[in-house]
Amino acid sequence: MIATLSGILQHKDPASVILDVQGVGYEVQLSSRTYDKLPLAGEKAFLHIHTHVREDAIILYGFTDRDQKRLFLLLTGVSGVGPKLALAILSGIEPAELCNAVNLKDLSRLTALSGVGKKTAQRLCMELADKVGGLALEQAGPLSGQGGTAPPRNEGFALQDAASALVNLGYPQETAWQALRSVQQTDPEGAAEMQVDELIRNALRSLA
Repeated sequence: MIATLSGILQHKDPASVILDVQGVGYEVQLSSRTYDKLPLAGEKAFLHIHTHVREDAIILYGFTDRDQKRLFLLLTGVSGVGPKLALAILSGIEPAELCNAVNLKDLSRLTALSGVGKKTAQRLCMELADKVGGLALEQAGPLSGQGGTAPPRNEGFALQDAASALVNLGYPQETAWQALRSVQQTDPEGAAEMQVDELIRNALRSLA
């Protein structure tokens, strides 16, 4: 069973890559978020791999970190969620935010993902609530340079609080999330560091 691959990116597109490992080209399916983190074609890349064996095919799924792979495996363990839908979910939401949405039973956020209907969202919450908690904690803030632990910071909580505040201001939940996505797309790194009030201010500017 293939667990990881390291080689040269021979070809890449948003749905799959071909990774040349010592002259052997491996086709690997991936999410768009994994694609965004990959280097340019011709450069070296490393992927965590899940090998999916079917009667008619062996399909490789690739991830840039273990957490994405673990979430993928948890998702495909949910009734009605296959590998393609799992990749679509991971393409549409950050791992930490997905964990929070499941823990908070935020059906509106989950059904906003491509291919996820209300019943699927309910199954995700029911079947994963006890499984993603530890994963969410592992994604908390990094160790500080002083040898202690920095206060846990989870991007999903700030987004969730900002979305709730916008809804309280009278905006539909879908509109609130679209505005926050716009903020993220405009400045991904800056948005990841923003506090709730900053996210709200920037979201309101995009809605103006």
